[in-house]
Amino acid sequence: MLANTTADSPLPGALAGLDPGRSKCGLVLSDPGQQRLVAAALLSPEQTLEQLHLWREGFGLRLVVIGDGTGSHAWQRRLRGVLPVRTVDERGTTLAARQRFWQLFPPRGWRRLLPPGLRQPPRDWDDVVAQLLLERWLDRPLWRDAQLPLQRLPRRLGENRQGSAALKSVPGP
Repeated sequence: MLANTTADSPLPGALAGLDPGRSKCGLVLSDPGQQRLVAAALLSPEQTLEQLHLWREGFGLRLVVIGDGTGSHAWQRRLRGVLPVRTVDERGTTLAARQRFWQLFPPRGWRRLLPPGLRQPPRDWDDVVAQLLLERWLDRPLWRDAQLPLQRLPRRLGENRQGSAALKSVPGP
């Protein structure tokens, strides 16, 4: 499936993939060469918008790729005038992301014994959905180190946001 057209050819520089949600969003950032991911996160919508602004200023973020589902229209409005947004067909991304999760993070312990169709990832995988959306737009996979830290939403309101600062300072390639 070619998600990209000549008029929509990839821009040089870092790109973000976004899987928007009402309470949490999956977010990934590519390196400027668009070969690998340098950041992955599960954030609130407010934190996601803040992170996109920081990546634009600090890492030269050029474009945000989101799925064409229900939440995409609101995000297109939010980002108008801030960053270019491209949409891709998001049909089937949840199931594909679950399968990709297990490719990126092979099951351990008792999960290895379960048939693949019955395995549920031990955490939310919205960041993997965001990665798949970006890969669909690029029409190729991005390398992701299994040790890439995942920035997560605080578990409770008011919980320490130390990890957020760590994500904001993603090292360059």
